[in-house]
Amino acid sequence: MIQIIPAIDLIDGKCVRLTQGDYNQKKTYNENPLEVALSFEDAGIQRLHLVDLDGAKQKRIVNHKVLESIATKTALHIDFGGGVQSDEMIQLAFDYGAKQVTGGSIAVKNPTLFEGWLQQYGGEKIILGADARNEKIAISGWEEATEQSVYDFVGKYIAKGAKYTISTDVAKDGLLQGPSFDLYQKLQELYAELHIIASGGVAEFDDIVKLNEMNLFGVIVGKAIYEGRITLKQIADFYK
Repeated sequence: MIQIIPAIDLIDGKCVRLTQGDYNQKKTYNENPLEVALSFEDAGIQRLHLVDLDGAKQKRIVNHKVLESIATKTALHIDFGGGVQSDEMIQLAFDYGAKQVTGGSIAVKNPTLFEGWLQQYGGEKIILGADARNEKIAISGWEEATEQSVYDFVGKYIAKGAKYTISTDVAKDGLLQGPSFDLYQKLQELYAELHIIASGGVAEFDDIVKLNEMNLFGVIVGKAIYEGRITLKQIADFYK
């Protein structure tokens, strides 16, 4: 069964959502991320995608207190991203309670460092962030497009030990128009052994059902939960 993984994005320690990664399109949903995380746990959810948007901008972890608070006060399996740009920062993320760390831009801009993390921590603890626009890798909060095929990019890192990827179709993120099913289908056909986590565009519970039928490992859900289009009751019932 697919893992439903809610996202908590952090700015100034608060739970927010951006539309298409744009800091000017920010909406604050809750000033207490721990409260949000506890409500997820109560619904039977086991995993949390925690993103430090301040950290992503400053290229260092900023909201470590929130990470520590959720890690110590819930049993959620946290994958953490945002601002993890050095050996010191990835160690900090694990020290503060992350179970996995996601690296996206770093895997494009500093492959040597990212490969080192895969070797040091193993493919179970490092998630490859493979964000794409028109099947090409997009980085730095999606402000930069590259000419690199998302499929070649993922394949290169599987060869280096990657076992998990979070792939977001950035053209769909935050728009509630449905996920990029074709992208995940193709990734799955190419790399059957890969744990694929779909992200971006999930608008209703049927999207999750469809991704579950594709046998994906997980799906990240953000705005649809916060806007009430997918309820915690639906998620709890799904896991019963």
